[in-house]
Amino acid sequence: MKPPRRVVLLAGPSGSGKSYIARQTGLPVLCLDDFYKNGDDPTLPLRNGQIDWESPGSWDAASAVEVISQLARHGRADVPVYAINEDRRVSTRPFELADSPLLVAEGIFAAEIVEECRNQGLLAGAYALRRPRGATFLRRLTRDLAEQRKGPAVLLRRGVTLLRAEPAVLRRQTGLGAQPARGRDVLRRVAGLLAAGHPPAH
Repeated sequence: MKPPRRVVLLAGPSGSGKSYIARQTGLPVLCLDDFYKNGDDPTLPLRNGQIDWESPGSWDAASAVEVISQLARHGRADVPVYAINEDRRVSTRPFELADSPLLVAEGIFAAEIVEECRNQGLLAGAYALRRPRGATFLRRLTRDLAEQRKGPAVLLRRGVTLLRAEPAVLRRQTGLGAQPARGRDVLRRVAGLLAAGHPPAH
């Protein structure tokens, strides 16, 4: 039996506006960044002796899928709250869908769970948000500085690295099954899913 609710996965490079577009849908939004592993997790991938937070290995895909499954089947779940400036989960919070037939799960690693969500009958759609690289760079830097995620010099270096890596990030996400789309396209497709009674993803 298919779950009564399903998920729209929204991927895209860091700073591409995933959170904003997710909120614009009017649906409940699950932030997948809260499923990062704690900074002392021995399974974290390293690059040049430092934790590689841009690697999917820094993220707990299994836990993310489990929470999405609980939400789809029961309409509620406890979700982690992650403090990026502390590199750890600091608490949990209740998350409820009420009577919504869909939820949006957004994050840079959302495409990593497209196949598993499809296999479990949880997937309504999956999109990789794209926008001009310069705009993404400025949005990301402004956000990270405002939230004091790291020191300014670290954020600037990270921003330049992500700017260069963005085409490869999008290629990976689309290769994993997320359809490339602009923000307005995502909103239109979500509206179409709701109008059609959220049929299964192809």
